[in-house]
This record gives sequence, C-alpha cells and structure tokens, in this order.
Amino acid sequence: MANKTTFGISKEKNFSEWFTQIIQKAELADLRYNIKGFLVFQPWSVYSMEKMYAILEKILQGKGHKPYWFPTLIPEANLKKESSHIKGFSPEVFWVTHGGDSEFKDKYALRPTSETAFYQMFSLWVQSYNDLPFKVYQRANIFRYDTKATRPFLRSREFHWIETHCVHETEDDAMKQVHEDMETTEEILHENFCLPFMFFERPAWDKFPGAERTFAADVLNPDGKLVQQPSTHLISQEFSKAFDVKFMDRDKKEKYAYMTCYGPAISRIFASVIIFHGDDKGLNFPWKIAPLQVIIVPIRETNEIEKEIQKLEKKLILSNISVDVDRSDRSLGEKLYFWEMKGVPLRIELGERELQKRRLTVFRRDIGKKEFVAIKDLLKYIEKTSKKIDENLRRKADNLFKNKIVNVKSKDGLQKAIDQGKIARCGFCSVDKNGNDCAEIIEKEVQAEVRGTRLDEKKNDFSKCIICEKESHHVVYVARSY
Repeated sequence: MANKTTFGISKEKNFSEWFTQIIQKAELADLRYNIKGFLVFQPWSVYSMEKMYAILEKILQGKGHKPYWFPTLIPEANLKKESSHIKGFSPEVFWVTHGGDSEFKDKYALRPTSETAFYQMFSLWVQSYNDLPFKVYQRANIFRYDTKATRPFLRSREFHWIETHCVHETEDDAMKQVHEDMETTEEILHENFCLPFMFFERPAWDKFPGAERTFAADVLNPDGKLVQQPSTHLISQEFSKAFDVKFMDRDKKEKYAYMTCYGPAISRIFASVIIFHGDDKGLNFPWKIAPLQVIIVPIRETNEIEKEIQKLEKKLILSNISVDVDRSDRSLGEKLYFWEMKGVPLRIELGERELQKRRLTVFRRDIGKKEFVAIKDLLKYIEKTSKKIDENLRRKADNLFKNKIVNVKSKDGLQKAIDQGKIARCGFCSVDKNGNDCAEIIEKEVQAEVRGTRLDEKKNDFSKCIICEKESHHVVYVARSY
C-alpha cells in the first residue's frame, strides 16, 4: 500500500522535486528528447489540453473570431518592419537558413509570435470600415530560444497556444477588444479551469515588444509565486503603418487601423492546472478538462461483474463522459492509488457486494472521500457531482487570495513579505520608463518583480515610492514568479 504522500515528496516543502516527479509518474511528458527545451507531450497531458483547446475555441468563435492556419515560417523582412518588435524578439528567434544543401538568400524565423505574418495579410484583406472589426485566431506552436532555465510546460522552447489578432476602426474599439479578452480569460481560467488569477497592466519596461499597452493575467500558485498566463495587447499604430494596414472610413478618408492580439498558451496554462490543483497524492483535475473523467475498477473479475461494467461503460459513453476500465493485473491497492495519482475525478469500485446491493462505491478525488450511489442513479449523480467538483476546486482557488496580498511601506517590509510567499502591494514612483531603475533594484535586491497595476485600483493610499521614496504616483503589486 502506498503512503499518504504518494511520492514520498511534499509539494509544500519541495515543490521542485514534486513537480518533476508528477510529470514523470503521471506520464505527462517525456523529457528525454535530445534537443534542450523541447518536450514529447504524452497522452495524459494531450487529452487534457485537447479539451482545454476545445473550450477556448468555442468561446472565441462565439465572440466572432474565425480560425486560420498560417505558415510556421516568417520572413526576416517581416520581423524587421517594426523596430521595437524585432529588437524584443531577435534574441529568442530560431532561424531557418537552409533548404537541403542550399543556403537561402533570406533567412526565415520559426514563428516566435505571428503579428508580422498576420499583419502582412491584413493589409490585403482589410479595405473598408465595412470589413471591421476583423477578428481571427490560430492554434499554433510557437518557438522561442529562451536562454533561461527551461522547465517542462512552464518554460519551454516550443509551446502550444492560441493567438488572436484583431483589426479595429478606433482606439476605443481596440480597447473594448482588450476588455473582451480579459473576460475570455475569466471564462477559461476561472470558470472552466478553476484557477485563481489577477489581471495587471504591465509597466512600460515589461510591455510586449511593439505594444502600446499590455495586460496580463498572473495565476497565483500556493507557494505565493506567480505564473504569467494569457496576455492581451493594444498594439502600437507603428505596426499598422509598417504593414500598411489601413481602410476607407465612412468619411471617405483612408485611415490606419488599430490592432490587438491575445495569447493564451495552453501548455503553460496546463502547468498551472498541475501545480495549483495537484497535491501530495498526485494530480487533481477539474471535471471539464480531466483526461479521463471516470475510471471503473472491478473488485473481482466475474462474469456478472464484467457484464455490469460493460453496461455502465456503454451508458457513460452515450452520455459523453470519458470512461475507462482498469482490467490490469495490478493489485487492487495499486489500482486505487494509481488512479488517485492520475487525478481522475471519479473512481467507481464494483464488486460482488456492490452488485448485490445494486449500489456503487464512488471515490471523489477532489475531496478524497467515498460515496455510495445506486446504480440506477449514476447518471444523475454524475451530472450533479461534476458541477460540485468544479465548484469545490474553484472555491479553493478563490480562498487562496485571502491573506496573500499585504500592504508594505518599506523596503524591509517588502523583503519580508516576498520571503513569506506573499504578494506585496505598495506605492511606486512611476510605471513608465522612469520607474525602471526602482524596478531593477527590486529585481536584484529583493529578487522579485513589479507585476504591474490593477485597472480596478482607484485609490492610492501610499505617499512614497517603496524604493526611492519619491512621491508615489501608482499602486503596484510585487511578487516572485516562475
């Protein structure tokens, strides 16, 4: 029988080793591919991420985004058209220089992001105000030569995401899209994936290369560190001018368009699902995105039990519930702990006693308890309990923010809060480029980052900057991140 701590590793005390072990033991990814920073995604993670993609794409299409598939290669000339963009991404670009033995006259980038690919086509597709808003997205792999330490799912050199790109008539229209993107983030992260997050407007030194304004969702981990998740950007009109994205307006005048982009990285969001919901016994999936929603474990193998299992399996499949049966030769104890470690939301145990009483023993992974359900009531039970599972995980997410955010008014207080795994709320001199010096001090001496300002923050109750002690013009949030 396994210990209460399935791996013998405490997530709270040794998160790094816990994370490594859960990826290996749950077979989420194989790290042995012989290019650094590239993963082989295994079925257990792919099943979940496919469900995550389906949820997100349904939401996007419901809001008027149309799907496109763009080439993976982007000409270097495209990247160079907007100077701040190429400056920001050039160090991270994988370049394709040869086709067979022939060297290309011009090199091509494996897309680090696709603004410069989309915008070239926007200049051909958008002609009139009648074409606007023009809202598109693609599901794609992104390649970035990240020189920092790679970490499976969290920081890889190839990651899987969806990127939306939109063209608008006015800056107000573009900002409405940014707010819609934030609402989409709430729908996917909180409502469907049961993750806790806060939205920040990033400071000037941390904007997306080529953006006028950048807004990003930071998911809070139980250890107090943040993981950047979907970000949305109001793109500078320098892009519209560089790529000649303009349209004929109602007044018969030609005008440059305003553009936005939005990038939910499914593989990175999956990392937050693992980290936040997992525990010392393994994974713990929300119902909607569980790779497998129900596992049936026979207590004994008899013809009567097998016939009942086949009926149950068929009934669940017809109800669009993902289900499997563990007919392996592992011991019963091994089977029970294995599926608990894999994070399957519901485990049904069926033996002779259950068959005689016409009721099932059902283990709920979210609360770690068994419940008894009449066989005839199973579908009603699942319909009700599946909602309870996600409500329970969402409540856990919401409770995490309690007592995590603390007000600090001194550098020593900032250091103490960060060392305790808190998010520090404090006064700051400036979030434009003038504040970068103070931000660098926080990064170097406190080993944390200014994550940004909140849009719903109306009151500045700090008189001085936490670092330079000059007048505070902004309330910022400081935290450590992955």
